[in-house]
Amino acid sequence: MTVRNICLGAMALSAILTAPALAKQGKVGLWNVTSTTEMALPPKDAATMKAAGQSLPAAKPVTVQMCMSQAEVDSSHPPHLDPGSTGCTTRTTKQTASEMTAEMSCNGNMKGGGNIRITYTGNEHYVGSYTFKGTSFGAAANITTNFKGDWVKADCGKVQPYKLRTQ
Repeated sequence: MTVRNICLGAMALSAILTAPALAKQGKVGLWNVTSTTEMALPPKDAATMKAAGQSLPAAKPVTVQMCMSQAEVDSSHPPHLDPGSTGCTTRTTKQTASEMTAEMSCNGNMKGGGNIRITYTGNEHYVGSYTFKGTSFGAAANITTNFKGDWVKADCGKVQPYKLRTQ
């Protein structure tokens, strides 16, 4: 199903890109990360869903907890997109003490590109967004995700650190 494939692509990017933002920022410990993803469906897919009595995907906030390690705090790399699962790579285009921007290029199940922007407010909060335009599993995809991260505490409890990978 086309809509399912677009959603899978959006979820794959969302899960990875909302990991604690990197670029020599942040604080070791537990973070709450909230993201909202909006997808513009091609008119044909939207009409098919409506005719079948299905509701169109709606942007709903999702909050997860993530553990940020010292290696992530020290890193100067953008969020890593595993090329094996997404076919995407990132390249930092700007990095300052309070902001990072990167370009994303996808040539796997997802084909196209986008931009990532993260703004830091101290080392306990960040906000960001990414956009993607192209195809996901052969279906047109236009995806926008907004996210924010808030530090909770130093002890991550049972939440395991994100496995830091660089490109």
